[in-house]
Amino acid sequence: MATNNLKIGSPAPDFNLMGVDGKKYSLSFFADKRALIVIFSCNHCPYVQAYEDRIKQIQTDYDSKGVSVVAINSNEDKGYPEDSFENMNKRATEQNFNFLYLRDDDQSVAHAYDATHTPEIFLFGRERKLAFHGKIDDNWQEPGKVQNHYLRNALNELIAGKEISVPETFTIGCTIKWKK
Repeated sequence: MATNNLKIGSPAPDFNLMGVDGKKYSLSFFADKRALIVIFSCNHCPYVQAYEDRIKQIQTDYDSKGVSVVAINSNEDKGYPEDSFENMNKRATEQNFNFLYLRDDDQSVAHAYDATHTPEIFLFGRERKLAFHGKIDDNWQEPGKVQNHYLRNALNELIAGKEISVPETFTIGCTIKWKK
């Protein structure tokens, strides 16, 4: 289980994970990016499913600004077979993901990030220091009724070189399904 919450200003823990595209990715792959959004995700969680279109839109809207989104699925897949690597491939294809979707099979990356939920957001600036941690916005059920776009606001402030006005929010969603 997560214990220490990665603090604002902490360096991004590295990873070396397989993507649904069959390639392995680590932090160095994103070295040229102005910002990196790491989202702990999965297939089965209704919160994640509700946010998938918004995550794709964020990747589309910020790609030209040097921002990359990477989703990491750390859920154990014996009790949650819909979160298997094979089903990740299917979901990424069916939903037309425009961001990387990686598998953290041994759950070491989730532990390194002290992640607890899906979707849980970690935004890192160019130096890969944590700038924002929390949730995407304040209404997972009704995108049209969002009042606070926490992640977008943090991205805009980060890109403009400003201090992040709301660097942390509580996380919502399903809990990460840990191996026994």
